[in-house]
Amino acid sequence: MAVTARQRRTGLAAWGFALPFTVLFAVFMLLPVASSLYMAFTDMHGADLRTPLAVNFVGLDNFVEVLADPKFQQAAGNTLYFVGVAMPLTLAVALLLAVLLNSGLVWFRSVFRVGFYAPVVTSIVAVAVVWRFLLQPDFGLVNSALGLVGIDGPRWLTDEVWAMPSLIVMATWRNVGYSMVILLAGLQGIPRDLYEASAIDGAGAVRQFRSITVPLLRPTLLFCAVITGIGYLQFFEEPFVMTQGGPLGATNSVAYEIFNQFGFGNYGLSAAMSYMLFVAIVILSYLQFRLLRPKS
Repeated sequence: MAVTARQRRTGLAAWGFALPFTVLFAVFMLLPVASSLYMAFTDMHGADLRTPLAVNFVGLDNFVEVLADPKFQQAAGNTLYFVGVAMPLTLAVALLLAVLLNSGLVWFRSVFRVGFYAPVVTSIVAVAVVWRFLLQPDFGLVNSALGLVGIDGPRWLTDEVWAMPSLIVMATWRNVGYSMVILLAGLQGIPRDLYEASAIDGAGAVRQFRSITVPLLRPTLLFCAVITGIGYLQFFEEPFVMTQGGPLGATNSVAYEIFNQFGFGNYGLSAAMSYMLFVAIVILSYLQFRLLRPKS
């Protein structure tokens, strides 16, 4: 079918409105992504910035070197540890809070919603300052409270055993409000008639939760799991602000190691690490879709 003059003018007008965004997206998104992909297969260093096209193509050597690097292996293990513990903990606490707020057991529910969500919109620097004060080994509030009951608290952020759990607790506290609000919206979309009918049939609260709440909440749980997993795989602010990756690399993450390598001028290695992290995000999201997708 031939394109009329009016349709042509409409198309040109649409492209005119879309052109500013298209140009910005191409310059600030597509070009950096393409450049980082190019760097991942080269030996580019900080000294090569003036002649980026004169670097050597090394194929998969950067990826092989990254996989053989003990520091990256430790960072990858720390990241898996963080995600494997923090993500289920965050979702479990968020679901518990959402169920409580959705019930009639909690008064002043609006106040609690705001209170639990407030850490999400609080600056990570402010959160880190507060938590570093709380976890100070000598005069911190946590160890002071433990001392009242005769317990000598550990050095939370400078002990290899306790540093990562401390960051997990902080990250859970800071991020649980986001998933709680989403899950609460999902709970409020479940018809109350289903609970009333199941109660008439003799189903208790646990049976209702297992047979009604969880199945109908699977799409919302999937969304929260994917968003939380993507964020936690890229966890960077917590070790950067709180521990600088220490002690002895116990809280070093893949994202923090990418930052370090980029700071050292190893652009090829940092780009290779970034794409390996991207592959890990894709794999985790795929597994979450397989596990939590609604059953037909």
